[in-house]
Amino acid sequence: MELNDTVCFCFHITKRKVINFIRVHKPRVASQISDCGGAGTGCGWCRKYLTRYFHESAEGSPGVQSGRLSEALAEAPEITLDEYAKSRANYIRSGHGKPAPGAIPLPD
Repeated sequence: MELNDTVCFCFHITKRKVINFIRVHKPRVASQISDCGGAGTGCGWCRKYLTRYFHESAEGSPGVQSGRLSEALAEAPEITLDEYAKSRANYIRSGHGKPAPGAIPLPD
């Protein structure tokens, strides 16, 4: 995914915004990324990608509990935005999450 691609479809948050949030606010655990406009608190699909970005940025940073980068990369592989949107749609249609009001609609 590119920096300007949307990561959190529920709250319209881009990868760039998440990466900048991590850089500026230096969260100590991945779940603190939810302070970035509510990312990850809607349907839940993006959480594994938020975790991936956290571990990518935390790798080698002192005082941050990481060490799980390889696991995060396996759970959230690098894919295109189209593949990402389709995978999210399948996730939601299979009953694993409910989009927040105002979320980007599911593709057909």
